[in-house]
Amino acid sequence: MASELLKTVEQVRFGDGFELDPRAYELRRDGRVLKLERIPMELLLLLVEERGQLVSRDRIIEKVWGKDVFLDTDNSINAAVRKIRQVLKDDSERPHFVQTVTGRGYRFIAPVEEAGTPALERPVASAPARETSLRAKPNWPRLASALALVAVVAVASALGLLRRPGPAPVLRSIAVLPLDNLSGDPSQDYFVDGMTDALTTDLAKVGSLRVISRTSAMRYKGTKKGLPEIARELKVDGVVEGSVVRAGNRLRVTAQLIQAASDQHLWAETYERDLGDVLKLQGEVAQAIAQQVRAQLTPEQEARFRSARSVNPEAYEAYLKGLHSLTTLSSTAQQIRVAQDYFEESIRKDPGFALAYVRLADCYVALGGYRSLSPEVAYGSAKEALRKALELDSRLGEAHTTLATLSWWHDWDWAAAEREFNLAVELAPSYAFGHSSRSGFLAWSGRRAEALAEISKTREIDPGYTSAPCESANDFQLRDYEGLMEVSRRGIVSDPNEWLEPYFLGVAYEALGRRSDAIPEYQKAIELSKGDQDPVAALAHAYAVAGRRTEAETMLRDLQRRSEGYVSPYLIATIYAGLDKKDKAFEMLEKARQERSWDIAWQIKADPRIDNLRSEPRFQSFLRRVGVSQ
Repeated sequence: MASELLKTVEQVRFGDGFELDPRAYELRRDGRVLKLERIPMELLLLLVEERGQLVSRDRIIEKVWGKDVFLDTDNSINAAVRKIRQVLKDDSERPHFVQTVTGRGYRFIAPVEEAGTPALERPVASAPARETSLRAKPNWPRLASALALVAVVAVASALGLLRRPGPAPVLRSIAVLPLDNLSGDPSQDYFVDGMTDALTTDLAKVGSLRVISRTSAMRYKGTKKGLPEIARELKVDGVVEGSVVRAGNRLRVTAQLIQAASDQHLWAETYERDLGDVLKLQGEVAQAIAQQVRAQLTPEQEARFRSARSVNPEAYEAYLKGLHSLTTLSSTAQQIRVAQDYFEESIRKDPGFALAYVRLADCYVALGGYRSLSPEVAYGSAKEALRKALELDSRLGEAHTTLATLSWWHDWDWAAAEREFNLAVELAPSYAFGHSSRSGFLAWSGRRAEALAEISKTREIDPGYTSAPCESANDFQLRDYEGLMEVSRRGIVSDPNEWLEPYFLGVAYEALGRRSDAIPEYQKAIELSKGDQDPVAALAHAYAVAGRRTEAETMLRDLQRRSEGYVSPYLIATIYAGLDKKDKAFEMLEKARQERSWDIAWQIKADPRIDNLRSEPRFQSFLRRVGVSQ
């Protein structure tokens, strides 16, 4: 094991400027510490200890992992050797350092120069041989002095009298980089990515620490960039990196905290647990990191980290698969339904797992937004899932973010929405989606400065975040059509495959009287979204006000006849408004109100397509029934 290796391997030099210092537990090159995790480091120590000799795979397993190892050792050894070669820039075909002996093991083949050992441990040179045959006696005075010195050092250390390194630097911002999958099984990537997400989420609850969002950090998965460069790009003081090894229901997580500017290792630890204790493990890691960066934890936060419950392993597995579908695959209704199935399975396996209910609620809200479900089914189901989640854990910031959205879009309870948004960002200060959602509500409320501040906060937490859709939505709510036009154009450049930007650009053009420019943008949005109702209705409206009534009426009939999903009566109302059929428009608006269509809350205050209805007394009456003021 590592402790044994540290006793036997001295500090050595090899290759072009490499230094291996087991006591400092560091591999350096030209004085710069190189990143190497615990398992690869222990394997390198073993190979250097037995340099020139074949080290069998069985011996590697015994010395590095232990006899009663539970994981897929073959793949784990291969992964560790691969990491050693990466950091040494060694070629497996033409090795300079680590040679593979196929089917048997490995050999360290580079010449090694010892860099010296501490004086107390350096062997004493032999005295010249005497002519007599008497056996040399031990030098008892020297041995006694050495033992006395060791005792003094031990006592002084125990009493805190020796000079110790100063306190760890205060880190005010960190990023959790994608954990490495050392299981040797690529199919476990979803599990490891989920662990990365979970650790990020736990740390995001620490109010005095800015934690970079998962979406920004995941861009560095598999990167060859150095840590200082990554830290500069993410604008953080430190990074957390590590690895996960999983075999069956056993789990080993290694994590280390590194000060980014100096590439200095501040802390490292390895945790081994049953999968059912994974939430406790995550809490322990998060608490240890928070303490290392000297973040201020409230007593409640400390208690939450310590008191994490056990979880059914199969439930956690299903949860991570659902999270993978929700966050890393195409954002389509079909993929959201896949995620929904996994979260429902997770709840069946463990009805007490609060986070599974939160993510299930998110799926229902998303399906309502895609209009795959009616408002009654989508938002009713989401609210029930959130009720259960908050019964289990009332301090989940993610749950309060979703509840705030429901209060805004479906319940039309604006005071509750604001209260929940405020609580959400208080409980999870580094939850980027909470801030971006709150910015939309503030813009809807007409509070421009506060909305812009929330977007800025989102960018701080998520530097890789493309804020154009959020900014476009805010400019729409504020009826700032010049600003909407500019931000939508930037959004199209940054992400040409996102349909929201050409859609919002079409809205801006139409509101500014540039109808001929709006039509091709709506057409592009329909193509990119594969026929989403919003751009379809927008194009039909544009045709209507441009005098192309036949095309508008054809699209209206096609939209009304859609057999899949839920057709929003609000969108039907906008087309009737464009055709100047006001009675039909108000009929559809009333139907949308009765169904509590989310379009009412989201669009009724700002939508330029219904501006020709706003002067009507019945429109003012409609707003009073909804509870909205112009």
